[in-house]
Amino acid sequence: MMLRYALQTVRDRKAGFLGAFVALLCAAALVTACGTLLETGLRGKIATERYAAAPVVVSADQNVHQTTVKEKKGKAKTKHKAKPVAERAWLPASTVDAVRSVPGVERAVPELSFQAVPLVKAPGGAKPSYGHAWTSAALTPFTLTEGRAPQGGGEVVVDRELAARAGLKPGAPLTVQATGEPKTYTVSGIARSARGDLARQNALFFGDAEAQRLAARDGQVTAIGVLPAPGTDPGELAGRIEHALRGTGAQVTAGDARGPVEFLDAAGARIKLVSMGGAMGGTSLLVAILVVVGTFSLSVQQRYRELALLRAIAATPKQLRRMIGREALVVGLAAGAAGALAGLPLAAWLHGRFVESGVVPANLERTAGIFPMFAAVGASLLGAWAAARITGRRIARIRPAEALAEAALERGRPAWIRIGFGVLLLAGGVVLVAVLSVLRTEPASTPVTFLAVVVLAGAVSLLGPLLVRGATALLAGPLRLAGAGGHLATANLRGNATRMASAVTPLALLIGMTCTVLFITPTLGNAARAQARDGVRAGWVLAAQGPGVTGAAAERIRRTPGVTAATEIVHTSVRVGLTKYGAQGVTPAGLARTWDPGVTSGSLDGFGEKSVAVSELAADQLGLKPGSPLKLALGDGTPVTLTVSAVYARGLGFGDLTLPHDLVAAHVDNPLASSVLVAAEPGTGREQLAAAVREFPGVGVLSAHDADEVWAERQQAGAEINLLAMGLVLAFTAIAVVNTLAMSTAERLREFAMLRLAGAKRQQVLRMLRAEAVAVLLIGAVLGSGISLAVLTAFSVGMTGAAAPAVLPVVYVGVLGVAGLLALAATALPGRVALRVPPVEVATSR
Repeated sequence: MMLRYALQTVRDRKAGFLGAFVALLCAAALVTACGTLLETGLRGKIATERYAAAPVVVSADQNVHQTTVKEKKGKAKTKHKAKPVAERAWLPASTVDAVRSVPGVERAVPELSFQAVPLVKAPGGAKPSYGHAWTSAALTPFTLTEGRAPQGGGEVVVDRELAARAGLKPGAPLTVQATGEPKTYTVSGIARSARGDLARQNALFFGDAEAQRLAARDGQVTAIGVLPAPGTDPGELAGRIEHALRGTGAQVTAGDARGPVEFLDAAGARIKLVSMGGAMGGTSLLVAILVVVGTFSLSVQQRYRELALLRAIAATPKQLRRMIGREALVVGLAAGAAGALAGLPLAAWLHGRFVESGVVPANLERTAGIFPMFAAVGASLLGAWAAARITGRRIARIRPAEALAEAALERGRPAWIRIGFGVLLLAGGVVLVAVLSVLRTEPASTPVTFLAVVVLAGAVSLLGPLLVRGATALLAGPLRLAGAGGHLATANLRGNATRMASAVTPLALLIGMTCTVLFITPTLGNAARAQARDGVRAGWVLAAQGPGVTGAAAERIRRTPGVTAATEIVHTSVRVGLTKYGAQGVTPAGLARTWDPGVTSGSLDGFGEKSVAVSELAADQLGLKPGSPLKLALGDGTPVTLTVSAVYARGLGFGDLTLPHDLVAAHVDNPLASSVLVAAEPGTGREQLAAAVREFPGVGVLSAHDADEVWAERQQAGAEINLLAMGLVLAFTAIAVVNTLAMSTAERLREFAMLRLAGAKRQQVLRMLRAEAVAVLLIGAVLGSGISLAVLTAFSVGMTGAAAPAVLPVVYVGVLGVAGLLALAATALPGRVALRVPPVEVATSR
């Protein structure tokens, strides 16, 4: 019987359930989109390009490993963990002979892969370009369509797509910037792949000896492509090769596993997608619970009169709870199914934006499994049922006479259990803020940051009626200045605090979450920029438009009259154990003239090839001090042991570890300097320095101030990625604001009619609605801004050591402006529609 009543109620009160349906639909779409990203990170395939014709590929181990043995109750428990390295690890060239000797191998083709950037102006977006030896063209395979194979050290073959884009023909000159100085080659031929143009890269092929020189890895190869003999199963052959190479550290892959070997960024992209999908999904789920509970609370509150009448005609609490729960299940099923379907194109759009921004490689195949959709439907059903049971608990438990009384007049105080849970959430939010203030790494602090915002917004939701009444007491005076509309708005805020709190909560959440998302990156970035500004003593910086500044350019500027020091900087990341640290390599000579990291202990005097300087954070985490030995794995996994020479304070600006330049450059994919700090005597100007490096293509001279501005632009790009990642959550919250305010206004049809019958004019009622909307906006803005400020301040204290959140005034005003427009539009439009109905018709319809 209750199911029949539930279905009939949903059918007859479509408008009343529309708000709950919209909230659940958006929540299901978000869960599906985030779940799809998460699944893509876990199961998405990376298609190979260069190794398409090689069924088996042998490569170096691209991970660092750690094995721990723990004794527990007399038993030894062994754990093995591995983490990927940042740069490509190379194989000994002798591995090629070992592979060739395995039965079933027809050909073992050594592969060299290194950066080779053509210095040409060409339309369209440039792809990464890599150089190879022509003998490895068979791994794709590439075949010549024009010209001939490269001969000697002065010729190059380019792929068809690059040739068409740059207008290259056989015989044309082409300057290429590889791992050393730029060199001009003659295009000897144009090649095409049997599978069409490569999607993620351009290929340049050199003679074998020239490729080995450009790769700058004597006695090493990038990988080995294996072509099986006719009739040999690639899987079985891979097993035999793996057995033959056991103990060498080489890895053997076949099938879909070849893609990650070719594209090292695939592992990082997968981890990033899992991290972003999990963070977005978790935050979305918490926000959805908050929004859906608020929406159902408002929906049940609007039906108090109807539910009270059911109690008055002998409906038992159990029957009422069943009916409310089944109504919620009906709405949740419909919204969950629709939202799950809507989430698929949403996931495709989000994946496309991540690809465009470079966060995710284009050939990481997006999965579209059914598990995220089922999870979305299940979350909608569970969320709707739980929200309905929670919000319907009060009306189902009280006596019929009290139910009728509460339907006519809102309770003067929220239930004690609601206040208790609100206080608990507030305490939990305070604890999270306190924890945030001591977290000193971004991966640890970011999830706590957004969790703290949602938990504090949950406290606002539960304590909302008390907060609204307190705020109304403060706003009563200003509201009365608005005349009769202001008096009515004040009375409504006092008498309907619970309803108003339902509108305040999503507004506070929207403003708090948006400000946190927008200002968290500038807070960290500004502190890092300030440290870098304070720590760079050089007045000039060499920068390149291409892959980097060559060693010859740095040496030329170093020998320029008036230059006292030139420090080359190359960036990478290293692992100490399994923990990843950002690192930079710097040339030791004249370092003190160009760079001041804020040394707090030790000294940079005598900083040499076996030295390392560490930040205070790294020193605390690793228990280091000057003179301590530090074992670490370089970018390509090569283990080294260095001696700590100094501990410095400006770790945000310069990374956690500083190593000698030559040591880092020998173990990274791009050994060119990202920048060169140049210290010069007074009177040495930009023109003199620019003239010294004029013959080096793409190298320019920037002032320290201009270099800082370039860093600011890169920081802005990072902020845009964060905004994209959390943009869907913010959009959902904005929809919840409009949805809640529209529901709250549309259900007041009878109230508006009574006011007009009592003599209030239409404009006076609209003025009352505007005054209420402004009051709700002010309350939500103060609460949301307070939440964001508390969280950002704690984040700043933990990450930078100073309570200095970066709040951009123009952006903040824009956030409040958008929230205000949403609030006013969601109130005024339904209000105008409601006031079109003649008041007598409304009064006599019930």
